[in-house]
Amino acid sequence: MNKLELSVAVGNYDRVRPLIDGEVQIDGVDPVFMLHDPEEIFFRAFRHADFDITELSLSSYTVKTAAGDCPYIGVPVFPSRAFRHTSIYIRTDRGIESPADLRGKRIGVPEYQLTANVWARLFLEEDHGLQPRDVTWMRGGYEEPGRVEKINLDLPEGVRVENIPEGETLSGMLASGELDAVMGPRAPSCFMQGHPHVGYLYRDPQQAASDWYRRTGIFPIMHLLGIRKTLVERHPWLPFSVYKAFEQSKASALAKLSDTSATKVTLPFVEDQLQAARSLMGEDFWSYGFSPNRQTLERFLEQHHAEGLSRRLLKPEELFHPATLESFKI
Repeated sequence: MNKLELSVAVGNYDRVRPLIDGEVQIDGVDPVFMLHDPEEIFFRAFRHADFDITELSLSSYTVKTAAGDCPYIGVPVFPSRAFRHTSIYIRTDRGIESPADLRGKRIGVPEYQLTANVWARLFLEEDHGLQPRDVTWMRGGYEEPGRVEKINLDLPEGVRVENIPEGETLSGMLASGELDAVMGPRAPSCFMQGHPHVGYLYRDPQQAASDWYRRTGIFPIMHLLGIRKTLVERHPWLPFSVYKAFEQSKASALAKLSDTSATKVTLPFVEDQLQAARSLMGEDFWSYGFSPNRQTLERFLEQHHAEGLSRRLLKPEELFHPATLESFKI
């Protein structure tokens, strides 16, 4: 049969490079890869369903799935995962010595419902008792004015989300002291440029994240893969073919990373970092598939619903096409 020519929108990650380079094939598919930043992919996917196969924000996908109006069905491929103890930046001249000191402060967010922010609010509440209603959330663009929430939200009473003034940015307001903190998946430019009064909330975020993992066993999922539902209805074999190919691509990338005869990434001591990750998290530390990630997904969905972001509490199985919930064994 003729292969399906499908658009595939993903970030330019090492774990998808074998697919992009043609080393790994998706059975029955002739892919057209579009490599973009997450903000562009998610905006185009959720506003216009521009792509056939696409990386998706876990939070936005959960909002749409709970509402019953998502144009995509998920595949348990997780192109982006990250510990978000690095995602909270504070003014260091405001007496914020611990996360609990954020109570009553103004925290900037590029969007309230971003996956990174759901995870960050989860550990702030669980570990430090800080609830969403305890702060004022100020929404706007990191570096460009005018960013809006791409999905309409109906938040619980007492949670205050305000737009920052027209023409302002989160980074600019943190630098000037108009915000006490910024939370989100990117570092504001004032932090990257070494502003003398801007720093991490957690002084050693890697240690804080490692300690949290040892207690919870959770490596937060940021993004999943989605396939246009109308395509899956016509080609029910497609979800598992996509899952299998992305799993093979990740395996190939990790094999290359493990080959220390000539380092594949522009970073010294990468082999030590790889060994440290495996010592902490196990051999398959960046797992795809449903079963290994059920606990992580359950905890995220509970937090997401508790925050009023999803209309109903979803079960993890509801996020994915049934054909991807289990795999064959030899």
